[in-house]
Amino acid sequence: MTNTALIIGASRGIGLELVTQYAGAGWTVHGTTRSIDQPGPLALITGNVTLHQLEVRSEDDLQRLRGSLIDIPIDVLIHGAGVYRNTPRDEIMAVNTVAPIRIAEALLDNVAASDLRRLALITSQLGARRGRTGSLGDYGDSKAALNDSFRARAPDWATRGIRAIVIHPGWVSTDMGGASAPVSVQDSASGIRSVVDSLTAEMHGRFWTWDGREHDW
Repeated sequence: MTNTALIIGASRGIGLELVTQYAGAGWTVHGTTRSIDQPGPLALITGNVTLHQLEVRSEDDLQRLRGSLIDIPIDVLIHGAGVYRNTPRDEIMAVNTVAPIRIAEALLDNVAASDLRRLALITSQLGARRGRTGSLGDYGDSKAALNDSFRARAPDWATRGIRAIVIHPGWVSTDMGGASAPVSVQDSASGIRSVVDSLTAEMHGRFWTWDGREHDW
């Protein structure tokens, strides 16, 4: 039986590469994009790929996505949609902190119904407080708050048999990370897939990096 992956934020960067790699490995893949009418490179990916429109702050879009995925088990859900520069703080918090948890919980039944039951939220090392107080900047604050929300919910998710983590994708050469970043999109996505594939019950609820190291909070 073919496994199924859902990639939230699939139109560019790491999300686009995750769709490419999972589809290339023979998975059934669902990917979300803010503009279903202009999918860009997503339209060129070969394999069993279905696209869905999702603006992560839109409740209407989320309910439509839930409706289209009714009774479809999702073995791997990876939420990678996010914003960084030149964005108001309230929007950064809405997209990077609130949306990943809201979307994960909306689709938790799908993940729990699958064979693998894996869930990963893309965070950042910039959101690691390491005991510090005060602001980490708008982006860092949004990821730190995401980590806090995840840690609060992880015990309940475990009761559903779900193995869930937050994961730092590395400093990746994308529009967000910049051309000088040392990690390629291909290596980051491949590393994320490897970590998600190897998740154990003991790894659940913790903070990991794309190359398999545990990260402090």
